[in-house]
Amino acid sequence: MTSLLELRGVSVSFDGFLALNDLNLSLQHGELRAVIGPNGAGKTTFLDVITGKVRPTKGDVFFRGSSLVGTSEHRIARLGIGRKFQTPRVYQNLSARRNLELAVSRRSPFDLLFRGLDGSRQDRVAHLLGVVGLQPQAQQLAGGLSHGQKQWLEIAMLLAQDPDLLLVDEPVAGLSDEETERTGELLRSLAGDHTVLVIEHDMDFIRNLDSPVTVLHEGHVLCEGSMEEVQSDPRVIEVYLGVEDDPEYGMDSSSNLHDRPSSEL
Repeated sequence: MTSLLELRGVSVSFDGFLALNDLNLSLQHGELRAVIGPNGAGKTTFLDVITGKVRPTKGDVFFRGSSLVGTSEHRIARLGIGRKFQTPRVYQNLSARRNLELAVSRRSPFDLLFRGLDGSRQDRVAHLLGVVGLQPQAQQLAGGLSHGQKQWLEIAMLLAQDPDLLLVDEPVAGLSDEETERTGELLRSLAGDHTVLVIEHDMDFIRNLDSPVTVLHEGHVLCEGSMEEVQSDPRVIEVYLGVEDDPEYGMDSSSNLHDRPSSEL
């Protein structure tokens, strides 16, 4: 079966520094995948390459079997790849509903003011508000939403573009426990209809996603597997701890990362 997304031997060099080093990774249609790795592992560059912000020094990126290398960011978005950044990008002075109306219509606020939306697009807006649980906040200004609600609104705005692939960068940073749990439920519900790739540092959140995990280190894939398999891998333990034995955490090369504070992973 052809992968939805495939990176083949991708390397990215910045003035001689290899941010990505012979990276190989593939995602299937409808898959939910988590990507973790210590700071400097290449996670942001990895997303930049997929979305066309950075061009590989060598290697190729395929989406639905066609190369993305050399394709503009705008064109890649139109092909069906949506990216959610860590900081929500919403119109703070517009209501949640109006934000979604703009996303659905793909028109300017001024144009939308005079032309409005037809019935089918209004239904689409109502549906998206329901998907992310923001019906009660539909008329509230986005600037007054909680951080988690802003995250959900931006996800809904991406869904308005009907992407095949959703790239979600650190969606639970700064969220409350309740918001974190709801975000996990939302991302799990989107998988199947969409392929969802999540980059996150919160290990408890990743564990609760219950999805395959890819570990990046020094720009390449260190290992892949379930969260339990990854946490028990001696290579991963050594990468995160920096040494094989760490008296402070009472861990050795045969242990896992369950007791390590999430903020340090």
